[in-house]
Amino acid sequence: MKIILIGASGTIGKHIAASLEKEHEIIRVGSKSGVIQADITSPASIEHLFKQTGPFDALVSTAGDAHFGPLKTMNDKEFRIGVNSKLMGQVNLVLIGQHYIKPKGSFTLISGVLSQDPVLSGGNPAAMNGAIESFVRAAAIELENGVRINAVSPTVVEESPEYFPYFPGHIPVTMKEVIAAYHKSILGAGTGQVIKAY
Repeated sequence: MKIILIGASGTIGKHIAASLEKEHEIIRVGSKSGVIQADITSPASIEHLFKQTGPFDALVSTAGDAHFGPLKTMNDKEFRIGVNSKLMGQVNLVLIGQHYIKPKGSFTLISGVLSQDPVLSGGNPAAMNGAIESFVRAAAIELENGVRINAVSPTVVEESPEYFPYFPGHIPVTMKEVIAAYHKSILGAGTGQVIKAY
């Protein structure tokens, strides 16, 4: 398969790439690195990405910024970091990408445990994760030509100890479990699912 991997140099992305590259063509995409650079907060940049790649079999996203901070001091600008990046960045990958994806292809987005189990200072990522999951369920009943869409929802991963303080009481997930969740979406048959990795 020809797989576009958004966030290929990130903590999760690099492991997803390594797990698939022996059997599939991986097009690594990053904001500042990768074979192709793209800014997912820009629809024009996303459109340019797909014009460069041409038709593809699967798009996998491990990308999207959100703002961690206390609700008491959060403002519109900070909240829109998540809206513009993690939410609309991934939504636009689908809205634009649906016109380039091959029949029976798949989209795999990333949400996260905070949609179901919020933490202090996590209002922005919690809201974005919940919106992504709802979008995936809704898009699954409208995408044409057998195209599938799922979200992978991990908790904090073992390889990101800098985030541990934000997740008190959460048991970090292993990268092996996260990779398995992505494989279930990319290589499986399900659609409209939120695949948990926690």
